[in-house]
Amino acid sequence: MGAGLHEYPLILFTVIGQTVAGAFILMALVLQLKPSAQQHHQIVMSMFGLWLLMGIGFLLSMLHMGSPLRAFNSMIRVGHSALSNEIVSGSLFFALGGLYWLISFFKKMPRSLGQIWLMITMFAAAFFIYAISRVYQIETVPTWFNQYGSLQFILTSLIAGPVLAAFLLRIASYDISRVRSFALISIIGIIASCILVTAQGYELGSIQSSVQKASQLVPDYASLMGWRTICLFLGLAFWLYPHIKMRNPSIISLFIAVLFVVFGELIGRGIFYGLHMTVGMAVVG
Repeated sequence: MGAGLHEYPLILFTVIGQTVAGAFILMALVLQLKPSAQQHHQIVMSMFGLWLLMGIGFLLSMLHMGSPLRAFNSMIRVGHSALSNEIVSGSLFFALGGLYWLISFFKKMPRSLGQIWLMITMFAAAFFIYAISRVYQIETVPTWFNQYGSLQFILTSLIAGPVLAAFLLRIASYDISRVRSFALISIIGIIASCILVTAQGYELGSIQSSVQKASQLVPDYASLMGWRTICLFLGLAFWLYPHIKMRNPSIISLFIAVLFVVFGELIGRGIFYGLHMTVGMAVVG
């Protein structure tokens, strides 16, 4: 019983994957606005951070599977298995995004083809976010087989994705004041997440099997979620305070914002895995 830290490869992979996918979609939208050639190239270069993180995420997922061969074996039931869909969609997003970056790095990507490529990769990123959330809809795990887990997974991309996108855009010397709407996305995501956390907390009390109660799985659920919320809002503060002062956030302040927000999401994901339980002989609730 605890915060699911024994599943740290999955905690890191899912949070990193959804954060990167959310950030990519927003950065791709900026590129669709057709910035100058120099600014376009700078943004593309800063996208290297996305693929570096995505590579780390996939390496961590291999630790959970124990062997890279198991990852290949898990792909054979694509379309029928949620796990296969997750791996294939993530690999497709990684491949499309990585190839776009590589071709653009050498300035060989025609602008018109690049716009189409970005759109396709954005759809792949969105499907990857959705595919991860479906892996844990398991009927024999009553604490996961509900809307809370899936929605929280999707909200991670809306909460942490915009912060990472803003950080990488700032590295590319982009005027962050032009994408203040990114902060609104994160704020809405955090508010929605707080509502879900509260509702889930009440429902946990009504779920139990013949051998355990869901509320006993993570006894510090309320306090941990409280710390998660504090981290999320602190991250937003480091992002938004400079805007209040009518200046661009510094790279350092945005980096701190990313750390706080991602750490908050890691706490939430750890709680999710800590809530794992099987039905046992019977489920009440």
